[in-house]
Amino acid sequence: MYNISIMESKTKIVATIGPSSKDKDVIVELIKHHLDIARLNFSWDTHDGHKEVIEHIREAAIECNKKVEIMQDLSGPREQTGKEHHFGGKENEEVITEKDKNDLSFGIEQGVDYIALSFVGTANDIIELRNLIKEKGGNQKIIAKIERKIAFENIDEILEVTDGIMVARGDLGNEYPLEEIPFVQHKMIEKANSKGKIVIVATQMMLSMVNSPTPTRAEVTDVAYAIIDGADGVMLSEESATGKHPIEAVAMMEKIALASEKHKKDISI
Repeated sequence: MYNISIMESKTKIVATIGPSSKDKDVIVELIKHHLDIARLNFSWDTHDGHKEVIEHIREAAIECNKKVEIMQDLSGPREQTGKEHHFGGKENEEVITEKDKNDLSFGIEQGVDYIALSFVGTANDIIELRNLIKEKGGNQKIIAKIERKIAFENIDEILEVTDGIMVARGDLGNEYPLEEIPFVQHKMIEKANSKGKIVIVATQMMLSMVNSPTPTRAEVTDVAYAIIDGADGVMLSEESATGKHPIEAVAMMEKIALASEKHKKDISI
């Protein structure tokens, strides 16, 4: 276990809460190691299950005397291939499904802070979600998940209407050659920064920590350069949701964030 740092990074640490981390005692430890945003993946679990986790997050936040925001990640039109999910809709199909609308009502009732929309294609997808949120009496911020080539091509118009974007590298890796992903990521961070919009980098940031208590050197470098590049937040998925070392993963991500912020002024990209 890593020591708890008395300093806290400016970079937001986003962690997916799942079977490995949903107990209140674990969430308390995540918060002590500077968890900022708890992500709930609505591709999995029931409303009752998510409600219990939300209660644990809020109780733990009160116990730690820290504000922890909650992100509801809508599943969208996805299909399962083996252990992974991919875009299951047609190119021009609406990305907000009936399940998403039902989940959205639940999220608004629970008072989540962010709604992440999967498989965004155009600005109209964000406008539709914004209207649905208002109709249901909410005012949540929207995070557009950029995981399709069409979304990257429309990134400028999407940034005009969203509160932030998530660089969702998993599905992007199915749409672009892997060697192009770092440059797609860099361009998205640059564009979001120029518009003053939130940008979170996600997927496989420290995947080895699903099984290992320490990340690889390459993973540390990946997280560091996402932050140096200008990411506002970095996200854990399996590492904190189903991995063996969720607390260590959050603690290490915070350590990397602090070091990156310390050295950022000395590095020009």
